[in-house]
Amino acid sequence: MNLGAMDRHTEHKSALSPLRAAMYDFSEAGVRAALAAVCAPDAVFRLAFPFGDMAGPEAFFDNACGPLFRAVPDLERRDHIVMAGPTPEGADWVGCGGYYTGTFTAPWLDIPPTGHQVHMRFHEFFRFENGRVSEFQALWDIPEVMMQAGTWPMAPSLGREWHVPGPATQDGIVPGPWDKAKGMATCQHIIDMLTAMKRHPSQGGPEVMEMARFWHPRMNWYGPSGIGTGRGVKGFRNWHQIPFLNGMPDRGQYVDEISYHFFGDHDYAAVTGWPDMIQTLSQGGWLGIPPVNRKITMRSLDFWRLEGGLIRENWVLVDLLDMYDQIGVDVFARMREFNKARRGFDPETGRALA
Repeated sequence: MNLGAMDRHTEHKSALSPLRAAMYDFSEAGVRAALAAVCAPDAVFRLAFPFGDMAGPEAFFDNACGPLFRAVPDLERRDHIVMAGPTPEGADWVGCGGYYTGTFTAPWLDIPPTGHQVHMRFHEFFRFENGRVSEFQALWDIPEVMMQAGTWPMAPSLGREWHVPGPATQDGIVPGPWDKAKGMATCQHIIDMLTAMKRHPSQGGPEVMEMARFWHPRMNWYGPSGIGTGRGVKGFRNWHQIPFLNGMPDRGQYVDEISYHFFGDHDYAAVTGWPDMIQTLSQGGWLGIPPVNRKITMRSLDFWRLEGGLIRENWVLVDLLDMYDQIGVDVFARMREFNKARRGFDPETGRALA
């Protein structure tokens, strides 16, 4: 296809294709070259805890991709959502959702290897300026890897933990051209849904959220590991929303202190923000955490798919490890305690022996 004939959002998705391909057949040289080609030298890379912010594609590879590749030497990237569009503020984003997989043969972040195939969900968002990536925001579901290694040291999930699937319709790699009317309508549906959802509990019971107006009766809410998946409105409310609001009833009251950005592409919509939630961990606590009465920020990168004008699937990743860090809980230190009895690990530190 002639890139000159594309709209810019289709161009941006095409510009990421070599990087996605290089990460599918992962090699250090190939991925470094693809990152350098699509990213500005001073691009900012924002990753989930414990990685933090990095400057430039070389730092991203050295500190994030490279260590993962050494732990999973046949590392493979699989995308099941690639969508793009402009935010109301005028920024151009591409959102990619999928998972990394391969054989987990060496420790990573002190997570002990399993010797088996491992999978780790990712939501990665790329902001484009002048044809190159200027900002990257990514959540990697690190707790999912801990669970597969049998070392998740926190409370068990209320929802279903499993290998979260891609879109049921198998159309998440959204082709061009970008349809402005369709993308904006999908995006507006999500904004209206979230506006209604924030009315509860401050303005009334569950009825004020008008769930049937926005959500398909067979919806799936695919939450992060540590929360899990909920099926239908009942599953979403039981395994995520009710515990969340019981522990943080002031959700949605500090929108002037955060920024989040929505964009849509055909039947898909996404939101990015760093962070995009602020609330106080109080009342009955959350995820087995006692009420510490501390205001926390949360990073959430989400995708939605509409079917027949209603939300049928919603993929959600939340940086739970960052949330734990804010309240003074070192999840990695607790995990290392788990490792002390494992063969091949130092019984004092829980770290892998050389």
